Amino acid sequence: RMSACRTVICLLRNDLRLHDNEVFHWAQRNADHIIPLYCFDPRHYQGTYHFNFPKTGPFRLRFLLDSVKDLRATLKKRGSTLLVREGKTEDVVSDLIQQLGSVTAVAFHEEVASEEKSVEKKLKDICCKNKVKVQTFWGSTLYHRDDLPFSHIRGLPDIYTQFRKVVEGQGRVRPVLSTPEQVKALPLGLEEGTIPTFEGLGQTGLPLGLPMGGETEALARLKHYFWDTKETRNGMIGVDYSTKFSPWLALGCISCFIFSITTFFFTRVIFELLWRDYFKFVGIKYGNRVFHMNGLQDKHVSWKTDMTLFNAWKEGRTGVPFVDANMRELALTGFMSNRGRQNVASFLTKDLGLDWRLGAEWFEYLLVDHDVCSNYGNWLYSAGIGNDPRENRKFNMIKQGLDYDNNGDYVRQWVPELQGIKGGDIHTPWTLSNSALSRAQVSLNETYPSPVITAPEWSRHINNKSSGPPAKGRKGSSYAPRQHKDRGIDFYFSKNKSF
Repeated sequence: RMSACRTVICLLRNDLRLHDNEVFHWAQRNADHIIPLYCFDPRHYQGTYHFNFPKTGPFRLRFLLDSVKDLRATLKKRGSTLLVREGKTEDVVSDLIQQLGSVTAVAFHEEVASEEKSVEKKLKDICCKNKVKVQTFWGSTLYHRDDLPFSHIRGLPDIYTQFRKVVEGQGRVRPVLSTPEQVKALPLGLEEGTIPTFEGLGQTGLPLGLPMGGETEALARLKHYFWDTKETRNGMIGVDYSTKFSPWLALGCISCFIFSITTFFFTRVIFELLWRDYFKFVGIKYGNRVFHMNGLQDKHVSWKTDMTLFNAWKEGRTGVPFVDANMRELALTGFMSNRGRQNVASFLTKDLGLDWRLGAEWFEYLLVDHDVCSNYGNWLYSAGIGNDPRENRKFNMIKQGLDYDNNGDYVRQWVPELQGIKGGDIHTPWTLSNSALSRAQVSLNETYPSPVITAPEWSRHINNKSSGPPAKGRKGSSYAPRQHKDRGIDFYFSKNKSF
């Protein structure tokens, strides 16, 4: 007598790809029927925890919808499709198990943060009750969790450099899994389900000009970046100054491991992927402490929640052009360079003294490439309560603007009311004479605000702006002038000793 058909539900979350996907790889070997499933879970479209900003903003939602459509198209070419459902993930899976009666296993990649872990626990409980196997995998980091050269995650160093040296010396990257030519068919009678619309998920004004989401576009971008272009990438304007893989990595449209076979000579890319790995492992080690006001070090800081100041920051009207340009780029595109992220975070936490979680939740809302561990890990780092060995790290906004946008082209692109100001003077409009402002058609506090705050360390760069290089900074000061060649990747903030 033949055994009953084995059906495996492949629950997809932040792993929207067919290539190098262990969930599919396992299911192909252990099932007669495979149900690839994506759930639009209403909890992803509620408010953020502390400040109730929308959890999923327009940029990431559009990118997600692209990615879901693309994965469905890819699976259809291989004899399958993607089941799409709206509802709480555990409820959808429970309904499928009841409806079919033939589900033998539910397979998924494990996540790190508490909300995702809570869903995983509910899934395991449902499967246990229904005598359905749960098969989990780890697939979101370059170095596999089980291959880390530490006996336990508690042994993870609290300083990135120590982690990187140990992992590079002793770690190994797993080989890439093959992509199935054909995916085993769904059981008969299952409706694939309609992919919800942008408006149906509560957003209006579909953003244009974003990169397309999805595995197809991610792999095309990989080819373009590593084979078709070879220029040096270090800047803030243009398509090719950075890899910009981060949105596809955040949704798992591209595998980390695929970089290991293409980028053995692109050490900068690996360096940035290791930062991403590190924050995932920090998330496992510290759990919910990554969301706590006092951070990983349980350090008490008197954070403010002055919403007038916060609104000036988020809307790009602080009167500090380098900050404002970056914040407006984020508001209009869902993206900001690595350099910009470091600076606006430093400005919010160190110059304005505002609660770092305001910034973290605002980024969660708007960033197209939001990744919970990287975002919160980097905000903790910037606020001085995370994985940072250096006390009182603070960026000098004027020095940074002059170093990375010396002629002011980036500011002119995003703060058009300052376009009439020539050269580096654009970074400090409040220092210009009335006649210079008048010639540039700028009226302070009318067409552009005066700074909400001025930091004492700015003065030496204002004074030296057009009279040679700035004076040497003291060692460890917030304005040490040592140049740093930007690593040129915008996944996340990178550790950087140049200010």
